[in-house]
Amino acid sequence: MKIRVFLSLFMFSAVLQAQTLVLKADAMLDVNSGQLIANTLVLIKGNRIHQIGSQGEFSVPADAKVIELSGQTLLPGLMDMHVHLNSDARLHGYKRLAQSLPRKTLTGVTNARKTIENGFTTVRNVGAPGYADIALRDAIAEGELTGPRIFAAGMSLGITGGHCDNNLLPYEYKDKAAAVADGPWQVREKVRMNVKYGADWIKFCATGGVLSKGTKVGAQQFSQQEMDALVDEANLRGIGVAAHAHGLNGIKTAIRAGVTSVEHASFLDDEAINMALEKGTYLSMDIYTTEYILGEGEKAGILEESLAKERLVGGKQRQSFRNAVNAGVKMVFGSDAGVYPHGHNARQFSRMVKYGMTPIQAIQAATINSATMLRQQDKLGSLEQGKLADIIAVPGNPLKDIALLEKVSWVFKEGVLIKSP
Repeated sequence: MKIRVFLSLFMFSAVLQAQTLVLKADAMLDVNSGQLIANTLVLIKGNRIHQIGSQGEFSVPADAKVIELSGQTLLPGLMDMHVHLNSDARLHGYKRLAQSLPRKTLTGVTNARKTIENGFTTVRNVGAPGYADIALRDAIAEGELTGPRIFAAGMSLGITGGHCDNNLLPYEYKDKAAAVADGPWQVREKVRMNVKYGADWIKFCATGGVLSKGTKVGAQQFSQQEMDALVDEANLRGIGVAAHAHGLNGIKTAIRAGVTSVEHASFLDDEAINMALEKGTYLSMDIYTTEYILGEGEKAGILEESLAKERLVGGKQRQSFRNAVNAGVKMVFGSDAGVYPHGHNARQFSRMVKYGMTPIQAIQAATINSATMLRQQDKLGSLEQGKLADIIAVPGNPLKDIALLEKVSWVFKEGVLIKSP
């Protein structure tokens, strides 16, 4: 029975790819204005949106396949700017030592499908071993696998013994992460290595982290000189930089260096917020992960040391989020999926609203803001003529109930049907 259902959806998708599509829905959300457009028609030709209007404003082509989405609101495909598709949320700490690189690569295949089926058609993957995320990106782009569009960072840069190093094994194993770099020229070499193997972005660890052994979550990693060299090298290659940074000094040093985004940004003060405003730095703050880490983390193998750090960080990060939102800092949606199960990304929306955003601000963070940060705003992030037809539908008005984004019923990526009820 499951095979027949899968084949039926596959054949339906194939038909939709071959035809002009018209989506007929109760409403569409214009993420730029924050307004709902009632009784919407969206005409799709090929992989792009050809025309949008209210029903009756334009005629439906005779050869078009019309899909009735009664009771549904259309939105742009959602975008998550901080995921780890090759990570299994059930395996943390020492449990992850048992996973081989091929196994992690296959884990990414499963997680990619879960991610797109829950409405996220674009992600930024900020760190994976052995360039597994780049292989996954390319397989999806070539149509071999189903998943979101991936902007991949390859291997995360870190210092010896820092958050992006491997610190679980004793000295005699000589275990060291492949992208560890100490000193400005080593940092440049690792950036060049990532670019050589296909990275779209560079991600580095500017401070200690919650889930690493032996790092202080607020302690700065990399000097100003090292961060300056890292960002300069990435800029020479025309690619953006994401800085993992919980601690205040690391956040400020990363902003001074000119990073595109600060991930987590847990310990903000007024100066750091003003620096982000002045520099135009984006913040990507994963304010949902606390529930999973403290609720399920021990069972998943998260170390007691890490649980203690999360108890320290979680509340402060949410207050920092509220302060940054109130100040008008540019924000993107970043969930850190992989710490918790993939496919649950949208659960963060309700936390974003609870801690200071309006529903439209939270949706904009996951659509037009993320597209702009990626420099893809001409193709992605909103439903407009000429943009790629990444479209989702939810059963109702998400401006009134943000939790509806956890109930995505239809997903199209570049005009191809990925999910239907």
